[in-house]
Amino acid sequence: MQIIQAASPNYSTGRNGKSIIAIVNHITAGLMPGTLSWLQNPSAQASAHYLVTKTGEVYQLVADENTAWHAGIVNNPDWALYDGSNPNRYTIGIEHECISGGELTEAQYQATLWLHQQLMAKWGIPADTDHIVGHCRIDSVNRPNDPGSSFPWDRLFADLIYPPVNIEIGAAILQGVSYNNSSYAPVRELCNTLGKQVQWDAGTSTVLVEGYSGPAYGATSYVKIAVASQLIKALIINNKSYAPVRQLAEALGHKVSWDAGTNTVIVV
Repeated sequence: MQIIQAASPNYSTGRNGKSIIAIVNHITAGLMPGTLSWLQNPSAQASAHYLVTKTGEVYQLVADENTAWHAGIVNNPDWALYDGSNPNRYTIGIEHECISGGELTEAQYQATLWLHQQLMAKWGIPADTDHIVGHCRIDSVNRPNDPGSSFPWDRLFADLIYPPVNIEIGAAILQGVSYNNSSYAPVRELCNTLGKQVQWDAGTSTVLVEGYSGPAYGATSYVKIAVASQLIKALIINNKSYAPVRQLAEALGHKVSWDAGTNTVIVV
């Protein structure tokens, strides 16, 4: 993805000795091209490091190493990392072209996801609710709806914590995730694609795969997959069970390989 340079004069040189520790997300409450023009206008006395448009374009207005003017006014903050000084000095600001109360387009979401991933890798920013915040966490009085209740926080954190990975099973392509250097698959979708039915046992937090012949399973504090003759510990992501692809597929008698070039797990 390409970053388009669109310099704004509204910034302070350097970071005043501060390190970049967080990303602050905003919505513009206006549309292109006017919103870009305003952020480049000296009269605005405002800017952000980046602007992500509805069409999925990413503009850089201020260099990361400089201080953009996006969240400098603090009013009744709810942010654990606020240190009493100007938060512009230690944050990166991302504006999203959007009317107040509106939703991001899919192209815009994918662009900001990519931008977050680039900035996190570059500056060592963790994927958590202290290090990736909305403007409302800094100014809850004047900016209570920035970026608003429709901003896709749950999806964003899920995609940042669990990067997507493709799972190829014959002609089917499933959407899995990566976690702790392992690939995980949505359990029901993978099992169904391999011809196995599944049932959910709420009393024991267990996904029971057709043909399970292992020992009795009891209630636990985590979700598990009862498959073939073994129990596999699962992840819950957005209310869906995910299991390690290799472990689950091999338990069902299939072979698994990894294609690094296409970021794809292949099950045969």
